[in-house]
Amino acid sequence: MAEPIRAVRGMNDILPDEAERWEALEELLRDWLRSYGYRNVRSPVLEHTALFRRAIGEATDIVEKEMYSFTDELNGEELTLRPEATASIARMAAEHSLLHDGAQRLYYIGPMYRHERPQKGRYRQFHQVGAEALGYPGPDVDAELLLMCVRLWDDLGLSGIRLQLNCLGSTEERFAYRKSLVKYLEKHQTDLDEDSRRRLRTNPLRVLDSKNPAMQQLVAGAPRLLERLGEESLKHFEGVQAFLKDAGIQYDINPRLVRGLDYYNLTVFEWVSDKLGAQGTVCAGGRYDGLFEQIGGKSAPACGWALGIERLLALVADSGRPCPDVYLVNQGELASRAAFRAAEALRDAGFSVVQHCGGGSFKSQMKKADASGAPVAVILGDDEAQAGEVGIKALREEREQFRVSVERLPEAISDLLFGTGEEQ
Repeated sequence: MAEPIRAVRGMNDILPDEAERWEALEELLRDWLRSYGYRNVRSPVLEHTALFRRAIGEATDIVEKEMYSFTDELNGEELTLRPEATASIARMAAEHSLLHDGAQRLYYIGPMYRHERPQKGRYRQFHQVGAEALGYPGPDVDAELLLMCVRLWDDLGLSGIRLQLNCLGSTEERFAYRKSLVKYLEKHQTDLDEDSRRRLRTNPLRVLDSKNPAMQQLVAGAPRLLERLGEESLKHFEGVQAFLKDAGIQYDINPRLVRGLDYYNLTVFEWVSDKLGAQGTVCAGGRYDGLFEQIGGKSAPACGWALGIERLLALVADSGRPCPDVYLVNQGELASRAAFRAAEALRDAGFSVVQHCGGGSFKSQMKKADASGAPVAVILGDDEAQAGEVGIKALREEREQFRVSVERLPEAISDLLFGTGEEQ
């Protein structure tokens, strides 16, 4: 027998039960993004390697160690599977002059690729949803991107996700700070771990983000970029904070937060959770006003974030998976035909419905209804179908099962779920 071929390590199959959770989450994400005026774009998963080298930075971990890059044997082009999408969106916007008619709010959903050690919350093929606000210079759009996340956490019933905030200033301010940081680190070079010694000459700001416990005291004593920012940078950062305070959003200023990509300036942020182990960042981003010029486009302000779908799903699983409003049980030839009409009537009224297919006894179907997490089962047998009625049974509370006409079904479900007596 031939040796079985398995999936590439760190690139996971998504099977039907799990795929349904992905679909439900993606549908929610699209509706949420559209409600803020963000429009969908789709970029290729394969880009010229030069795009990421120029945008992300030659001395970053992503470019140095994590990219899936190769030479196309047919034409000699250097190509890379995208490790992140912001550079691709900026390339797309510049190439197609998307900002010609004004600022744009864009979003994407799709797979990214990084060659790193697979672990919980970190895979070699992973998926992100991202929002990119292009052409907006003020702190108001930075704040909007953060407020959007608060609504998402609330919509998903998530708690314990904390906001960390920092300001990296302008390119000039960061360059001046880099000199003072290198000077400080060189004085303590014997105390640096291997990663930090490597980064000292290539990307010293990343030393501040070290997770090595032995490095924490050294990092805490380093000069702070926030204390060296100019008036304009501080004004922008204070503007972001003012919007957050007005909205009652709690946050912590983390002066060590620098992000791992070179294109960031001014505002940077991370939403973090203690429920994901070492990979605690759920969503991260910031402002990248210089990126368009870095890749050869016209200068344009921009800000955005990327959210890890696998990590978000892990949090949703901890909080309970999304469930349908109704599970529709049916048995018999007349009932199976009437079930389609009943299910569509409920969907027309805004309810999510799982209609049982494939036959089976009422007992086995009711077990599946209970396992679905739906709060209500709608029951259809041939007797009910002949009478133009359905049975309704509450699955999560003690109530008597009752029957209503098919015409009154949406109203009855709404009354049972919300006590409104009206359609949803």
